[in-house]
This record gives sequence, structure tokens and C-alpha cells, in this order.
Amino acid sequence: MAGGISLAARLLAVLLILVVSVFMLAPLAVVIVSSFSASEFLIFPPRGWSLRWYAEILASRAYLDAAWFSLQLAVVVTILALAIGTPAAIAITRHAVPGAEIISGLFLSPLVIPTILLGTGLLMMFSRYAGGSSFWALVAGHVIVTLPYVVRTVAAVLARADRAAEEAARVMGAPWWRRYWHVVLPQARPGIAAGAFFAFNVSFDEAVIALFLRTPGVETLPLLIYSKLEFSPDPSVAAAATLMILLTIVLMVALDRSVGLDRVAA
Repeated sequence: MAGGISLAARLLAVLLILVVSVFMLAPLAVVIVSSFSASEFLIFPPRGWSLRWYAEILASRAYLDAAWFSLQLAVVVTILALAIGTPAAIAITRHAVPGAEIISGLFLSPLVIPTILLGTGLLMMFSRYAGGSSFWALVAGHVIVTLPYVVRTVAAVLARADRAAEEAARVMGAPWWRRYWHVVLPQARPGIAAGAFFAFNVSFDEAVIALFLRTPGVETLPLLIYSKLEFSPDPSVAAAATLMILLTIVLMVALDRSVGLDRVAA
């Protein structure tokens, strides 16, 4: 009986995984297939096959400018999020910081605050105290929404790390900066890599904050895709989305090669 129940539980778990996988991957498959459509409009299934839309977006100044701006923004945001989030996670996990739980909750709070409320508040604040929207206002907004991923991943890795290595370095006379550079940061490396991956992707894909804080004449790639879906939905948006999916896959492969997805998942 126990063996039968165990087998049934395994089959149910496998079935659940398959259903969830199909539910998550089916929309991506629809987007990818639609990007090869020869039709003038975004339809599924495609009526004919063509690479025309990939050639169009790669030759489109609007798409290239939006992608370049989104890339620059994501790189700057990732660097700043790591520079702020990594020391914060080390302080929370390695030191008896007064109110550490409250501070940790504040860092994670953007995950539970609706981005439309956050975007509205940031726009009002920057309009009142910083002269309105700007590139750095947009950077600040993106850093706020990406910090939780860096703090959470780095803190989770350090919580499982062996503190004896740092203590041994201290006993051997290593100054604090050597202990952090040669012991703590290498221990946090999987969390830092995972945090950078999430920060880059969240920033590159974020549209709500960008909608509120962008300057006139500047458009991120997600906003350009949304505007085209609203006014002229053609397969070029599917092609652009497919390239974004490809970028995510490339980053996942780089993450796997650098630290290993198994270590990040653990």
C-alpha cells in the first residue's frame, strides 16, 4: 500500500510539473512561432513563414535605439544594485545590525508594492525635489525594484556559507578587507551572479517604472513593444520579444558556466 501511494504521488508530481511547464512555456512558443509569420498582422498560427520581421527590427532605428537604451540602463542598474545590495546583504547576515529584520524587510518591500504605485510616487518625488524625470531618475526607480533580488540571493547564499573560514582568516591576522575580498565575497559569488542576472532582466523588461520616469523622446524596448501592440500590432513585436527571450537564455547559459545553475538553485 505504501509503495502504491508513493508511486501515485510520484506520477501526480510528474503530471503537475508537466502541466505547469506547458502552461508557462506555451505562451513563449506562441510568440516565437508568430515571429516567423509572413503575414502583415500578428496572428497565430502563421499563414506562411518568413524572416522578414527580424530583418525589419534589425534595420529599424526605433527598435535599435530602444534596445540600446534599455541595455545601457540595465547595465548601469545592475552595477548599482550589486554595489548597494551586496554590502547590505553582508551586513545583515554577517553582523549584529540593529533592526536587521526591519532593514531586510525594507529592502524586500518593493516586491510587494504595486509598481504603478511606486512609479507614481517616484514621479511625484522627482518632480518635486529633482526637477522631474531624467535618466538618473529612471535608474533610481529601476535600482529600487531590482535591489530585493540582489539582497535576497546574496543573503540566502551567505546564510548557508561556512563562517569558520572567515573566522580562521581573522585568527590568522588578516585585516577586515582581506577577509571580505578573499573569503566573504567568494562565498557570496553564486548569490552575486544570480542577483546580477535577476537585476539585469528585471531592469531590461521593466515597463511600468519607465512609463512614469522616462524623459520625452526616450523609449525603452518594452515600452516600444507595448506601443506597437496598441497601435500597429505586426509580427515585428513577436520578433523583438523572441530576441529578448534569446538574450535571457544566453544570460542563463553564462550564469551556468560561471557559477552553475545547480549552485544558484541550491
